[in-house]
Amino acid sequence: MPSNILVFLTDDHAQWAAGCYGNSEVQTPNLDHLARTGVIFDNAYTPSPVCSPARASFFTGRLPSQHGVHDYLAEADPEVRSVEWLKGERLISEVLQERGYVTGLSGKWHLGHGERPARGFDFWYSRSAPVSEAEGYHTPWRRTEPVEKRYDRHAITDRAIEFLRNRDEDQPFFLFVGHLATHSPWAGAPERLVERYRRATFRDIPEDVTHPFGRPRSESLYASRNDPREALAQYYAAVTDIDDQVGRVLDELDSLDLRDDTLVIYTSDHGLNMGHHGIWGKGNGTLPYNALDESVRVPLIVNHPGSILGGQRRKENVSHVDTFRTLLDTAAADLPDDRSTPYPGRSYRDALLGAPLPDARGLVFAEYGNLRMVRSDRHKLVRRFPDGPHEMFDLERDPRETVNVIDAPELRDRRDALDEAMNAYFAAHEEPGRAGVHVLDQPRHNGDEAWRDDRPPVLVESSQWLDDLEARIQEKRRQHSESNGSAQ
Repeated sequence: MPSNILVFLTDDHAQWAAGCYGNSEVQTPNLDHLARTGVIFDNAYTPSPVCSPARASFFTGRLPSQHGVHDYLAEADPEVRSVEWLKGERLISEVLQERGYVTGLSGKWHLGHGERPARGFDFWYSRSAPVSEAEGYHTPWRRTEPVEKRYDRHAITDRAIEFLRNRDEDQPFFLFVGHLATHSPWAGAPERLVERYRRATFRDIPEDVTHPFGRPRSESLYASRNDPREALAQYYAAVTDIDDQVGRVLDELDSLDLRDDTLVIYTSDHGLNMGHHGIWGKGNGTLPYNALDESVRVPLIVNHPGSILGGQRRKENVSHVDTFRTLLDTAAADLPDDRSTPYPGRSYRDALLGAPLPDARGLVFAEYGNLRMVRSDRHKLVRRFPDGPHEMFDLERDPRETVNVIDAPELRDRRDALDEAMNAYFAAHEEPGRAGVHVLDQPRHNGDEAWRDDRPPVLVESSQWLDDLEARIQEKRRQHSESNGSAQ
């Protein structure tokens, strides 16, 4: 029987925020154990530094310019809900279900209509849409519960454990667990944990100059910026809280005698800045958007006792699209062959077994709407199409990405080589009508897209702008409802 697969994909958990990645104060004993006895990747990246496109890349194995999701989805907005996101895409859940897996999701979906199961899932517990829009869904052993308004990390773990206990034991399983606790507003974490971190030094957070290539926006303007120590204490506590939840699920695997038969992966949708570069947030923490290392680096830990070579620390460049291919490899499932453009990922299964990857890549690519990034070990090139601004950084001399060397004469050849590589890569992986460079011609994802933001800089000392955005969404929903009523 193929291996069982358990994936934890957390929201906003930055690579730097784990003990196994060198943080000297945050406490992550369960993740550290998985890393110590499994395989940890130092150079794991997201294809996009914001929630929905990154998650879409994990589930489809394809880039935003292929699957067509380029920003976070405001799922309560009727205009956004009217779009069939991921139409025509093949989800990992579908492929594994056809391979004989029983499949389940507990936690965050954030790819449209979270109140009903996505394709290929037998079990579904999500909390990404209002309760009033929830629909019941029957699985062979239980009724999937309504989507929740309030985040409850224990409920997510409880439902994951329920899936494990009630699944068909004659089938291998694929279980996706999506925790949210590290996401803003960085408040409300368990006081028993927050109190512990209020005494921390936060010495692992660099004292950076403010990012000189964009003004703060979104989470960078929350009131939490006025009390950074409390925000950091809340964030560290949320990381430890999620680590506890991971431990609960691992204990359940042990109690069910499933641990040795289960591949466990821990990762995050994208990275996060918590004061790094003067930014609070990820790629959309600045205007224009950024592709700073803290925004694009993610944790990636893989563990499977007896089936992979534990105790490894790998340096290969990998991303969510590679994890997609690795999961197919693990399940002995074929890659869908009906795509018009090639899958960009490749399996890193050989690395898990201790072998070198035969086609290891020297370059990393990411995109966010009309922003595209290519990164080598030494240089990073960021282009915003069509008119910029553009940046290039020498990561060896300037690891904090503070000096734009795009016009440096001595780096012209290197810049041109990176440009050529970027253009070739995206040309090979663009679906007609979905390319990020043409995002203005595509459906609106939310009311906050930077490529449609022409407002002047305004100093905002609270998250009131989010309340205003929600009010605009509610007004649109009211108008939509009235329009439908009059049409009938």
